[in-house]
Amino acid sequence: MKILVSIKQVPSRDSQLRIDASGRWIQENDIGFEINEPDAYALEEALRLKEKHGGEVVALCAGPARASQTIREALAKGADRAIHIEEENLPAFDTLGVAKLLAKAADSEKPDLILTGLQSDDLGYGQTGVVLAELLGLPHGTIIMAVEIIDSGIRVKRELEDGWFQNVEMPLPAVLTIQSGINKLRYATLMGIKKAKTKEVKRLTAAELGVTPSPTASIERVYLPQRTKQTQLIEGSAKEAAAKLVEKLRFEARVI
Repeated sequence: MKILVSIKQVPSRDSQLRIDASGRWIQENDIGFEINEPDAYALEEALRLKEKHGGEVVALCAGPARASQTIREALAKGADRAIHIEEENLPAFDTLGVAKLLAKAADSEKPDLILTGLQSDDLGYGQTGVVLAELLGLPHGTIIMAVEIIDSGIRVKRELEDGWFQNVEMPLPAVLTIQSGINKLRYATLMGIKKAKTKEVKRLTAAELGVTPSPTASIERVYLPQRTKQTQLIEGSAKEAAAKLVEKLRFEARVI
């Protein structure tokens, strides 16, 4: 079984973020970067499936030259090889554009299974995996908590609302977006780090794939949320006030 795992490099969680001069994104020259956490879980699930059923795991990443660090991390953890779509101006591509890049690279690989993280830690759209499946004409499942290989294809467990789950059987090839926490993440071993240096990394460009940025959506402004204080007096009996307070916390403050 050949499993293709889409990974993304994102700003480190502990980075001090600052808005750049354009006001449309953050300054990237003085922060650290790491693998997108949901993608790390997708990679872990791919490696576990390979260990159980055999086959090959290929890491696929679109990003600037610095993304090679994240690719090497995936190789050190156990991916067999990687494809790097090197694009310095990736923000010029919207979700559809990025999915087109990934689809072009994936199409030539003919994988049995494509895994992506549920969403990215930086933008959080949660759309790339679904759009990728549509472009490739493949069935897809989202918010996946478990994957089981069966004779007819795969059986997946999807997380729904309020603690509910859904079990679905799907044919292969297919695209799955993996939920964080599906498994315990592994660390790269010293031997894995050494082997990563000799593993193949195929480099492609957007021009070679025939994809140019033509965004249908764009980020117009990035800003820090303003902190404000407001006092509201809730009238009525204790029972009525408690009900109104819960409603406001749930639907206005969104903290419960």
